[in-house]
Amino acid sequence: MVHQQRSAARLSPSSDTEDIVTLLAPRLSYFAGVARTEHVTRAAQEMQVPQSTLSRAMVRLEQDLGVDLFARRGRTVSLTPAGRTFLASVERALAEIERAADEVRADADPATGKVAFGFLHTMGAETVPGLLHAFRADHPRVRFTLVQNYGEAMIERLRSGELDLCLTSPVPDAPDLVARRLDEQKLRLVVPADHRLATRRRVRLAEAADETFVTLEPGYGLRRITDDLCKEAGFRPRIAFEGEEAETLRGLVAAGLGVALLPPPAVPRPGVAELTVTSPRAAREIGVAWLDGHPDTPPVAAFKRFLLARKGNLLSG
Repeated sequence: MVHQQRSAARLSPSSDTEDIVTLLAPRLSYFAGVARTEHVTRAAQEMQVPQSTLSRAMVRLEQDLGVDLFARRGRTVSLTPAGRTFLASVERALAEIERAADEVRADADPATGKVAFGFLHTMGAETVPGLLHAFRADHPRVRFTLVQNYGEAMIERLRSGELDLCLTSPVPDAPDLVARRLDEQKLRLVVPADHRLATRRRVRLAEAADETFVTLEPGYGLRRITDDLCKEAGFRPRIAFEGEEAETLRGLVAAGLGVALLPPPAVPRPGVAELTVTSPRAAREIGVAWLDGHPDTPPVAAFKRFLLARKGNLLSG
């Protein structure tokens, strides 16, 4: 069957898609209501809009499309073949919009909403589980999307809107971000258990100048700190292996493949000795960051307040 075309169409086939959507979107729910009831007056009553407004909206919709969607008999209408085709897609679109609206409302719910939270790999074994356990004591139904990554990657995900908050190190300094220092974590020189320094409790980093290092890859905050501390100690580290996870590096040290500057492990690792670095001062700052000007949902605001209240006590669990 050939659809009847209106000669006064407002949109040509070459019209920009964005223009079409802008014109049609406000009228789609009206169209679905009229199509469902097949009666303009009844549809107007159900949707609580003036009948004249609904009638004009349907006429404009058909004009914009250049296609008759309804066959009219007084106030009663029935869908044309073009109308039935259009209705099927409109109902799917409206259902998707309703689903999306329900989802964002659920995510923003103060009691059961969702927080997208990023953190460093080294904080995943102990610190973050302890934080979430403590927070959920007062907010038992708040949901979390958890992302473990290195600092620069998490900052990019903050900027793209994929994360609400992240724990990272070093604490970022950027005009589009808000960052707050929460705690400090001492770093240790980790050496193999049979290393010449393994019997020591304390060491100056310069004493490891001739050692082979295993480190995280460039772009990781801990790698940057390692490079800076070695430079301050008067040498450039000779790097044999670069990895993505601190405990893997600890395993490489245990295998005798080098030494490393690492935060304390969640569980002591056999085969290594962990030495306090007396010079230079070896520590990394841990902070929380979020996108400046980005509005918080109630669950995000609650978790942010919780993290800021733990300043100086973040790493204790």
